[in-house]
Amino acid sequence: CGSCGYPLNLTSSNRIATSIGSEYRKSVEKGLISFLSVDLSRFTQVDEVHCFPVSWGRHRSKTKLLCRKCGVHIGYGYGDAPALCGFDSPDSSSAAFRKFTIKIRALQPSDETDRESFGLTCHRWLNIQNLNRRSLQFPCSFGIVGHSSLSQSCPDINSFHLYRILARFQHLEYLSLSGCVEILDSALSYLKPYGSKLQTLCLDCCFKISDYGISLVGDGCPFLSTISLYRCSITDTGLEALANACLALRHVNLAYCPCISDSGLRALSQGCRELQAVKISNCRGVSGVGLRGCSSTLVYIDAECCNLEPEGIMSIVSGGGLKFLNIAGLSCSNFRNGLEAIGNGFAARLKILNLRMCRSVTDASIVAIAKGCPQLQEWNLALCHEVRVLGWASIGSNCHNLKKLHVNRCRNLCHQGLQAVRDGCKELSVLYMSRNSRISDTALELFKLYRCNVEIKAEEVMSIGPNWDSIDYDEST
Repeated sequence: CGSCGYPLNLTSSNRIATSIGSEYRKSVEKGLISFLSVDLSRFTQVDEVHCFPVSWGRHRSKTKLLCRKCGVHIGYGYGDAPALCGFDSPDSSSAAFRKFTIKIRALQPSDETDRESFGLTCHRWLNIQNLNRRSLQFPCSFGIVGHSSLSQSCPDINSFHLYRILARFQHLEYLSLSGCVEILDSALSYLKPYGSKLQTLCLDCCFKISDYGISLVGDGCPFLSTISLYRCSITDTGLEALANACLALRHVNLAYCPCISDSGLRALSQGCRELQAVKISNCRGVSGVGLRGCSSTLVYIDAECCNLEPEGIMSIVSGGGLKFLNIAGLSCSNFRNGLEAIGNGFAARLKILNLRMCRSVTDASIVAIAKGCPQLQEWNLALCHEVRVLGWASIGSNCHNLKKLHVNRCRNLCHQGLQAVRDGCKELSVLYMSRNSRISDTALELFKLYRCNVEIKAEEVMSIGPNWDSIDYDEST
């Protein structure tokens, strides 16, 4: 198996040789090899039945062949099987496969004898495939990390596996090793000879990768633009090495990296002047001041549940280009008016703001943001208990482009506040509200009557905004 190395016991002697010639060449060009027989004990079989009668009472059957170890699709077995469509076959017997079609790209030679034959058959085709492949993700990789994905059993991808992969696919631009918890720093040394074209590298939950491994990434991938280090045990030293080597970095995910601080962020923001998106959520050692003087290309910051300070908020918006800001769950107690810095002119281009669970934010901050961020299109104020009539009235008076507003469980949202939003936010299309104890059914029905074009949703949304790695800086917007 080309994915996991499991022996499939395919031999050249069982290949169908009757079609050697133009038909055989066409088959190889399509990336397929036909066999008379295979060792079915090496495969998991999944039947696919198509009810197109070949003769009365029979149909064509196709069985998908999967690697018994890793489940990768290897090919198909073809044969005639008894009918399952209401027709009885008088001479039906056990379904015998007439032909097996195997995908070349799903294989790798198992020994020197087969290697020679395998190479003669499809060496040119494999070279083309190797040169054309631009992305690779291991079976244990995952996109969105959760408890379920962390509990899944993953194959032990080690240094040898990574070496073979990189040596074979030397033009990779995207590589995900997320979830490969056995990968060591030394494995990343192979990026220098083989990974120079990498632009995106995902190392989420690679718990054994340290600062030394990150320095190897910097040495081997000078054109890297996106890196995800979710839950990695790196420190400011690793960030500094990365920032010094990968000047073209645009998207960086440092969520749940407990050992980084403002010092590492400062090296990143000052060294990578094309930075566009940074995730530092749940990094408790970050106050935000490390982003002071960041580039205007920085349009996305996710700093949920960080120990931000008022000075850190000023630093975060200092670049002037911010469009998405998530500072939900502020854990610092001195933020009653500390968010006014967002509305002081540097965040005038802000379009999406998440203040969910910022329980101590007062009307003064809300008024400043509403006046200073005229382009706001979505604002999450769920569980912001200290926002009162003055704050809601300011939103209605100033947020003329607001399309989505989240007010779930806001204790001090009353009839007057809801009316101010109703009468002022003319572009509002979705209002998320639930468990607002001071809003009566009558007030809600009046809102629906006057603003029938606004959809009211009872759901409480935890995460808003675009994907961090799909953000692109656009100076015109």
